[in-house]
Amino acid sequence: MSVGEFCNREVIVVKQDESVREAVKLMRTHHIGDVVIVAREGDASRPLGILTDRDVVLEILAEDVDIDSVNVGDVMSYELATVDESASLMDAVKLMQSKGVRRLPVVNGQGYLVGILTVDDLVEIVSEELGAVAGLISKELRIEEKRRRAES
Repeated sequence: MSVGEFCNREVIVVKQDESVREAVKLMRTHHIGDVVIVAREGDASRPLGILTDRDVVLEILAEDVDIDSVNVGDVMSYELATVDESASLMDAVKLMQSKGVRRLPVVNGQGYLVGILTVDDLVEIVSEELGAVAGLISKELRIEEKRRRAES
């Protein structure tokens, strides 16, 4: 299972000079906890950083910074971890764990943004897989009960 199969391909992006207020409005409108900061290169976008709701709270609100006095580039996380869309989900989980992040922008072989993978996505994937395993066990029990009734 590759990251590209499961990542969210609808990524909300902003440019570095965008206002933090505008980025926050986008987060609220789209019910998301982050925006990816990109540099546009023709039709493609290269990820530069990420701004999370947590960044806004800890770096702006908690420090009593005027939200209108800073732009996204002033507060975004510059040490951006990304994952190639061909990587396995387990490799992505290991990367998230080692970097201590909950979100990974997904890039193609040229380094252009193609999606995002979040911890929430991973929880959904794992729960679906566990549901399939539970269904297998349940079906096996029904088959066994049916067989025993036939033998009696």
